[in-house]
Amino acid sequence: MRATMRPTFVFVHGGSSNARAWGPLQNELALLGHRSHAVDLPGHGDAADGPAAYYRLPQDITELAAAPSPMRGVTLQDNVHHVLGVLRRLTATGPVVLVGNSLGGLTISAVANAAPELLHRVVYLSAVCLSDPAVLTEPWDVVDDNLLDALAARITVPHADGQDQGVVRLNWRSAHADPHLFAELKYAVMADSTDHQFRVLLDSMDPDENYAVLEPGAVVRADGWGRVPHTFVRLTEDRSIPPAVQDYMIRKADALTPDNPFEVCALATSHVGYFSRPQVFAELLASLV
Repeated sequence: MRATMRPTFVFVHGGSSNARAWGPLQNELALLGHRSHAVDLPGHGDAADGPAAYYRLPQDITELAAAPSPMRGVTLQDNVHHVLGVLRRLTATGPVVLVGNSLGGLTISAVANAAPELLHRVVYLSAVCLSDPAVLTEPWDVVDDNLLDALAARITVPHADGQDQGVVRLNWRSAHADPHLFAELKYAVMADSTDHQFRVLLDSMDPDENYAVLEPGAVVRADGWGRVPHTFVRLTEDRSIPPAVQDYMIRKADALTPDNPFEVCALATSHVGYFSRPQVFAELLASLV
């Protein structure tokens, strides 16, 4: 007999993030009586050997550019293997709801393709959902006026000569020394937070991300992911993945599985609103189960 039939929420973070970002939401879910587990994807979080130069003050940008990355060589399948190991342990005690934000949508899609039988539901919190291989190589038929791409380019650390590790390194912590950059990043990522909350988020973030996870294995399939109930939580104040882009992904996915469309909910929050306003996210997630 299973110990409990109440689902456990498993959280998958977005790019340059880690399990720590889910702490406020996990606390709110616990107050509502729900179990949860936040995953550190390979190369992320407390177990990853991140570049010491990123955390040392004052920062030495030359040293930071040359430091090896824990993300080097990490693939989408590494992410899937890691998350499946967590799910198989958790399903012994009840059903699992898999939740992802932002770039984490690629991993939760690939996991649902690989093992739909392990999932009670999959939830996208303004997360990337690809349902057509063409979106990997062709322009999207939607205006993407997000604010994050240009800002990310401004904080990208150039590779040291001859040391391209196939990883993008972003110096999030540089915003602490530049009030204008801090304000712009906050507006793009988490405008509904206090300055203190955004400083805490910046300090929690990892510098590196491997965008090689944006590959065909992340495209949802009707015979895998399409068998799992799925919810898309539209974040209407999101300036990193704007609502028009969220709606485009929803429409494309629904066309793939018209008999199992997205259940769509909406919250008037920023891209990382689950960090700044965790209670409303906890209440919504609890209502899904």
